[in-house]
Amino acid sequence: MTEIRVPTLGESVTEATIGRWFKKAGDPVAVDEPLVELETDKVTIEVPAPSAGTLSEIIAADGATVAVGALLGQITEGAAGAAKPAAAPAKPAAAAAASAPAPAAKAPPADAPLAPSVRKLSAETGVDASTVPGSGKDGRVTKGDMLAAIERAASAPTPVNQPAAAVQVRAPSPADDAAREERVKMTRLRQTIARRLKDVQNTAAMLTTFNEVDMTNVMALRAHYKDAFEKKHGSKLGFMGFFTKAVVQALKDIPAVNAEIDGTDLIYKNYYHIGVAVGTDKGLVVPVVRDCDHKSIADIEKGIADFGRRARDGQLKIDEMQGGTFTITNGGIYGSLMSTPILNAPQSGILGMHKIQERPMVVGGKIEVRPMMYLALSYDHRVIDGKEAVTFLVRVKESLEDPARLVLDL
Repeated sequence: MTEIRVPTLGESVTEATIGRWFKKAGDPVAVDEPLVELETDKVTIEVPAPSAGTLSEIIAADGATVAVGALLGQITEGAAGAAKPAAAPAKPAAAAAASAPAPAAKAPPADAPLAPSVRKLSAETGVDASTVPGSGKDGRVTKGDMLAAIERAASAPTPVNQPAAAVQVRAPSPADDAAREERVKMTRLRQTIARRLKDVQNTAAMLTTFNEVDMTNVMALRAHYKDAFEKKHGSKLGFMGFFTKAVVQALKDIPAVNAEIDGTDLIYKNYYHIGVAVGTDKGLVVPVVRDCDHKSIADIEKGIADFGRRARDGQLKIDEMQGGTFTITNGGIYGSLMSTPILNAPQSGILGMHKIQERPMVVGGKIEVRPMMYLALSYDHRVIDGKEAVTFLVRVKESLEDPARLVLDL
């Protein structure tokens, strides 16, 4: 008998939702064959079969919320057979422990130090040792007690902690309208997106400043070199590489935009990990291109193209979407002329790109038709002053209108 358990999902991710099972109980499975799809806060992952045999039992059904290490199902070698329900015996035991604690158990002294092994397990798993009944001397919690508590927590589905105020309940529709409505449960990713965006609005002192950039020189540069670029590097030359390098230059000049709040401290980051918002059919994800100050425009373009492909296929890894210091979002590809982006917490700034549109502009006293793009910088006013925000956006504008500045590091 082989157990199928929820794998470690990455930093800060403690639970997942069962998306769907690819197999039914009784189906034969091969080693490493995908068995079940898990939806986490950030990505969708597939859990492969740890061994070959028959999927004898599915314990966590579609839609269930499970913790890291939770039992999902079991595989029996050979023909399908009746599997022992692994989680069933634990429930009566857990209920009995909760309702009738052993009279001999003593409460540990209030100042009793925890064993190093217990402290380590508590830090790694998040299980509070003070809530675990101890079987050691004077009621102290032992390593065995912790392991048993972790096993119980992993076997039980973990409820999603969502404030009641955040759940909106609508009035029922008239019967004629209700018959023409479709009710679909929000995916784990969509629920997380909704919660995070609302949290940002409730926390940050967020506002947006605007400017516009004449894209003539960048477009001419791109048109001149795009064929040679694609031939050499194997990816298309877009605008994101130029924008990313322009943003890095501006972040170096205005370090507050690359900072974040931690309690009563400001953390200034002397590295430049730029998140690039990518829209997928499952929702918005933000993969991070790391150390952009050390990368060429070609390296950045190739990285973004790879992230875009894998984001749409649901193949991004969790660690590829963590650690960003600033985000760029491009609504222009969908035709957006102007927007006010919402911050990607805990970052303090996000730059919105928009549609390039030919407009009449006064150049040297004459009216000329120029390809113009509106830029929008949303920022956290707790960290960034208005002067810094405006100066940052002007730096980005200057670099894009004179792309040689990017090459010369000006």
